[in-house]
Amino acid sequence: MAAPPIPAKRTTISYENVQIRPSLDSISWYHGNITRHIAEALLMANGMEGSYLLRDGKETGSYSLSVRSKDSVKHFQITQANSAFKFGITEFESLESLIGHFANQPLLGGNSGTLVLLKYPYPKQVEEPDNYEDIVLQSTVRSGATEEDLKFQTKATSLASKEGFLTKQGWVVKNWKTRWFVLSKYDLSYFSDRSKEKPIKTLNLLDCQGCIKCDDVGKKNCFKLDFPDRTWYFYANTEEEQAEWMDIIKWKLKQIRKDSM
Repeated sequence: MAAPPIPAKRTTISYENVQIRPSLDSISWYHGNITRHIAEALLMANGMEGSYLLRDGKETGSYSLSVRSKDSVKHFQITQANSAFKFGITEFESLESLIGHFANQPLLGGNSGTLVLLKYPYPKQVEEPDNYEDIVLQSTVRSGATEEDLKFQTKATSLASKEGFLTKQGWVVKNWKTRWFVLSKYDLSYFSDRSKEKPIKTLNLLDCQGCIKCDDVGKKNCFKLDFPDRTWYFYANTEEEQAEWMDIIKWKLKQIRKDSM
C-alpha cells in the first residue's frame, strides 16, 4: 500500500517562508532584528514626524512598525498570515500596500490618540556627504537599554550637523551682522553669539527651495537660501567655509526631495 502524500499545507508554508524573507530584505526601511530602544533612538534623534521603520517582532512571523510622532515613537504589531500581512483586523497583500494605505489614512497610536501619517521611510543604508561623521547613539538610547544597545553605531540620515559664524543680511535694513549658526537635522538656527541658548530665529529647510552661490551683492564667499517668503543672504569668512555650508545644506535638500517622492 502506497504511503500517504505529505499534506499540501506543510509544503506551502515552507515555500512561502523561503520566498518572503528575500522580499523583506529588499525593503530599504526593514532593519531586521534591532531592539525597540534602538528603533526609538534612531527615529527620535534622526527622524521627523511621520518617519517609520520595520523591525522583527518578538514572535516568529510578527513584526513591529515603529513610527515617529511629534514627540514620541509608537510601535504597531504586524503579523504575517501566509502571504498576507495583518494589521489589527485588516489584512494587506503586501507591506507596500499597508504603507500606502497609512500614508493617506492616519494611524491612531496609544491612549494619547496621536494621529500620524506614514511619510518618511527610515532606510537602513543611507547616502552621506563626504564630511559626514559616525554617530554613536549612546546619548539618545533611553533608559532600560541593554549593553548591546549601547554598542550600536550607525550613520543616520538628516543628523549631519554644522556650527560656525556666518554674516547675514538684514531683511528690512540691508545691513550685515555676524551671527552664530547651528545646523541640526533640518533646522538652521542663528544666535546673537555662541553662548546664547535661545536662537533669534530658526529656518526650516523643509521649506527651502534652493541653496545658490551668490556673486552679485558685493560680498565674497556669499550664498543665498530661497524660501517662499524671503531670500536669505549669507557670507562666510573663507571660500572653504562657504563650500562646507553649501555642501551640507544642498545634501539635506536632496534628502528632503528624495523622501517626498
